[in-house]
Amino acid sequence: MEYQLDKGCHSVYSLQFHLVLVTKYRKKVLVGKLAQRLKEIVEEVAERFKVKIIEQETDKDHIHILFSGKPTLTLSKFVNSLKSVTSRKLRKEFPDVMKKELWGGKFWSQSYFIASVGQVRLEDVKRYVQSQGRG
Repeated sequence: MEYQLDKGCHSVYSLQFHLVLVTKYRKKVLVGKLAQRLKEIVEEVAERFKVKIIEQETDKDHIHILFSGKPTLTLSKFVNSLKSVTSRKLRKEFPDVMKKELWGGKFWSQSYFIASVGQVRLEDVKRYVQSQGRG
């Protein structure tokens, strides 16, 4: 089995996660320029948290994000920041979509899915995420 190992001052680690965020009411708004902008904002937030985005792809009403982080990463803080920053920026930059599809100031569903990818091969999850939005 092949691992991508990262190193800290006093540690060697391999921590990858698969995150899925779903739009409120499962509205199919993650297309075109909005989907592209979402991915850019995800990269910006990840950089602030020193998280590496391995792969990400949208599929109309949800986004899959495969990322790696340090052992010191607080997953809930990262996910909550990701949801709030993307929501705020997308609502501001795409007001017509928000008024028509996502009223009430909510962009994301309250819940999310996150899993470590240590139990499956990283390449398999990577291929799965890459295949999103193509069907």
